[in-house]
Amino acid sequence: MEAPIERIKLSQTAKDQLQKLKRNTKIDQWNILCRWALCRSLAEPTPPSPVPIPQDSNVEMTWRVFGGEMSDILLLALKQRCHNDGYPTDKETLATQFRLHLHRGIGYLAGDPNIKKIEDLIAIALEKI
Repeated sequence: MEAPIERIKLSQTAKDQLQKLKRNTKIDQWNILCRWALCRSLAEPTPPSPVPIPQDSNVEMTWRVFGGEMSDILLLALKQRCHNDGYPTDKETLATQFRLHLHRGIGYLAGDPNIKKIEDLIAIALEKI
């Protein structure tokens, strides 16, 4: 499947929040934490607010690095979410919604006082089932 975005560059705020999550969970890879964040945001019933997100950090990765073996599944989940929210699924809309969901999810995970270790991430995922 064609990626909605070639390269992902995060905001400085998101980078700082990811560093906190890395310390707490001991997950060293940005891309793995970003996958958790995207899924966390996609699980919310409301769409993310359409706010401007600066690309002012030095954290950057390709879509393939972000998604890894799950890149097609994550893209399908994003497309389905756009469809459910009444948005088109063209490349530009997908890229915008991806950035909004990713940054919202990072904020949610970093702001959750209950996430102190990797098991806490798993507990959140199991709650939603």
